[in-house]
Amino acid sequence: MAQKDAIKIIEILKETYSDAKCSLDFATPFELLVAVILSAQCTDERVNKTTPSIFAKYNTPEDFDKMPLETLEELIHPCGFYKNKAKNIKLTAKKILEDFDGKVPESMDELMSLPGVGRKTANVVMLEAFNKPQGIAVDTHAKRLSNRIGLSKEETPEKIEKDLLKLFPYEYLKDINHILIYHGRAICTARSPKCEQCPINKFCDYYKNN
Repeated sequence: MAQKDAIKIIEILKETYSDAKCSLDFATPFELLVAVILSAQCTDERVNKTTPSIFAKYNTPEDFDKMPLETLEELIHPCGFYKNKAKNIKLTAKKILEDFDGKVPESMDELMSLPGVGRKTANVVMLEAFNKPQGIAVDTHAKRLSNRIGLSKEETPEKIEKDLLKLFPYEYLKDINHILIYHGRAICTARSPKCEQCPINKFCDYYKNN
């Protein structure tokens, strides 16, 4: 796809979803980090129902480091894959205390050195916690829309992100994730996308070929 068309798509979607923002609730970078780890293979809505009672009592790396693993597993059980997530959150809290003076690091490489933190999570934290977008977090919505629209033919999040970064100038990075998520939920759903209602259907490979 031509860069001018890709930019036009984002500009139309920005106007369509002018209130688009991160849907996870958090008050600090560490709370966001925990929430993003919990959101893997879980809805943001479920995470937001689970975290308030946790963060009311535990909201620092020290709190999570001292907390018994079994307690954490019980608290995050509703978010699924709780054993693995609890283990990673505990290890991440410990590493932040030992290697980063108790503060969530502000670089992609350092974030990705934390247990359970991959590129997608690091991208979200850099954007939402520090307002320093470094890339594009390719979640299920971003992957589906990129493939359908024709922004990328790749299958892996890393390769899709590379394609997107070639298309979009830096100033668009802070908006792309939010608006792709909103559009994926509202119109370009996994099943039965509402193509006739789509404001960008004239640019979309899926619409033109169906």
